[in-house]
Amino acid sequence: MIAAELKIPGVLLLEPILHGDARGWFYEMYSEAALAALGIHARFVQDNRSFSGKKGTLRGLHCQTEPMAQGKLFSCTRGAVLDVAVDVRRSSPTYLQWVCAELSAKNKHQLWIPRGCLHGFVTLTDDAEVFYKVDNRYSSAHDRSIRFDDPVFGIPWGTGAPILSAKDAAAPLWQDAGIVFP
Repeated sequence: MIAAELKIPGVLLLEPILHGDARGWFYEMYSEAALAALGIHARFVQDNRSFSGKKGTLRGLHCQTEPMAQGKLFSCTRGAVLDVAVDVRRSSPTYLQWVCAELSAKNKHQLWIPRGCLHGFVTLTDDAEVFYKVDNRYSSAHDRSIRFDDPVFGIPWGTGAPILSAKDAAAPLWQDAGIVFP
């Protein structure tokens, strides 16, 4: 596995090593030892899949607050998405900055998003499916959403009229959310 740390400390873009022949290909999508060698010591407790039928579907920005914060190992298994992480850790040198990466079934890249980051993605193709591992269980009491188009972040999602859930459309701006990560 090849890793590149993006400008937010702890956010890693992971590229698998493909082994291919005339039959097709093989790669390790998850290896506890390989992630540990990169400094990721997460104990994953849940796997999630999400399907979006239409290009321009935007999910996010989401996080869970302490003590139920989650780290996520995120990948796209069908189609393509633009995956975004926003650093909301007050002590971080990249506080309120964001990074993004295109994840697709073709490139097989993954993004490690540590606790203390907001997360969201927009589908770049119809029929996009994502798969991700989380290191803490879901808690509706700790689930938070922030407006995807909050000017504090200025994320260029590449779509003027995204398809949103009612929850994401009604999400507050960052300044009104009351989310605190040290």
